Amino acid sequence: MAKLSQEDLLAQFEELTLIELSEFVKAFEEKFDVTAAAPAAVVAQGGGAAPAEAAEEQDEFDVVLTGAGDKKIQVIKVVRELTSLGLKEAKDLVDGAPKPVLEKVDKAAADKAAESLKGAGASVEVK
Repeated sequence: MAKLSQEDLLAQFEELTLIELSEFVKAFEEKFDVTAAAPAAVVAQGGGAAPAEAAEEQDEFDVVLTGAGDKKIQVIKVVRELTSLGLKEAKDLVDGAPKPVLEKVDKAAADKAAESLKGAGASVEVK
């Protein structure tokens, strides 16, 4: 068998459905006794099973700024600390509320960010 280049392999994978790709990953893991956790997670998200699993046990949270309150400048400062955005980007985010400030963070980070934003006078939701 001729050795396939990486581009050839990727071209073959592009033609597979998500189910076929998932089955390939399982076979690959069994054959070489390895775990492809990150690619398997990406494949699962593309299918329909991931939302049901996420509803069972949520481990990633989004911190959504719903309003800036009276102390808009303080809220912009906190947003900059949390996200490392520039001044203009942070101001645009605060002005465009409701907008997510942090996405896919763990529970502790989401709670800490929400408390910081609330302390600055903002209204926040953790989803």
